[in-house]
Amino acid sequence: MIKIAVDMMGGDEAPNIVLEAVEKAVEEFEDLEILLFGDEKQCTINHPRVHVRHTSEEITMEDEPVRAIKRKKDSSMVKMAESVKHGEAMACVSAGNTGALMSAGLFIVGRLPGVARPALVVTLPTVKGRGVVFLDVGANADAKAEHLYQNAILGQIYAQNVRNIAQPRVALLNIGTEAQKGNALTKQAFTLLNESQSIHFVGNIEAKSMLEDEADVIVTDGYTGNMILKNLEGIAKSFGKIIKSTLLSKLKNKIAVLVMKNDIKAIAKQLDYAEYGGSVLLGLDGVVVKAHGSSNAKAFYSAIRQAKIASETKIVETMREKVGENHG
Repeated sequence: MIKIAVDMMGGDEAPNIVLEAVEKAVEEFEDLEILLFGDEKQCTINHPRVHVRHTSEEITMEDEPVRAIKRKKDSSMVKMAESVKHGEAMACVSAGNTGALMSAGLFIVGRLPGVARPALVVTLPTVKGRGVVFLDVGANADAKAEHLYQNAILGQIYAQNVRNIAQPRVALLNIGTEAQKGNALTKQAFTLLNESQSIHFVGNIEAKSMLEDEADVIVTDGYTGNMILKNLEGIAKSFGKIIKSTLLSKLKNKIAVLVMKNDIKAIAKQLDYAEYGGSVLLGLDGVVVKAHGSSNAKAFYSAIRQAKIASETKIVETMREKVGENHG
């Protein structure tokens, strides 16, 4: 049985979307058990594999992350993280305050030995539908070359275990594909990655080629990664609006839309981050998944599924072994 802890109170639409997602997940997976942390009065689920743990506090999006984790000891997020630390749950999922969840990951769940800094990883949709593992998307704004090298190790293990890619192609995000391109950070990181015996490094990749299936793992620092991620989300939303307004402006286009309805839905599904769930905080001594703050039930369900896969494939144990041997 896979046991996952869930923060019922985190996110813009909590607890409704969380409850809907949890209900779908336990119906879908017979080997899944959920520990649900939050206000028990607001829980509408009555299921033998869903156990509600009442908490009296919640961490809001406005809370200062570290202070919130230290002061709100009876919050749903803190109690959820503690259940992973104590081995009661194998993974945890929250759509709450990102900074607070990262602090809970660091201070409660704890880092794996040899990991300098955990990294937030997402899977981005690609042209051929394979998806690409991208990190760091916001855990560390400032990074050193060694951190990017370690991100490559973490991303590679994630791609092998969760994405099921035997030998992932690892690329470094840069302003050009030539080896000498970039700033001091990317030049140093390029050297480290290029000299590595344990990484299948394919060189630099430009932002314009990220979704072209040229790599399976793309590495960058958290500042750049977060901006890229938000830009991609914005483009996807704007693209949807442009398509809608253009296609529905004339009668002949409306008829074409009816004919192409299924194809348009398929394209939307391929570009939808909700299909891939949330971001996983890699490098911790437990699986911590950050669902999008504005997640709908489908996206939160995908985040639970992602946590389940990461638990089943024993990704933390693999990282514990691999990071130690690749450290330095």
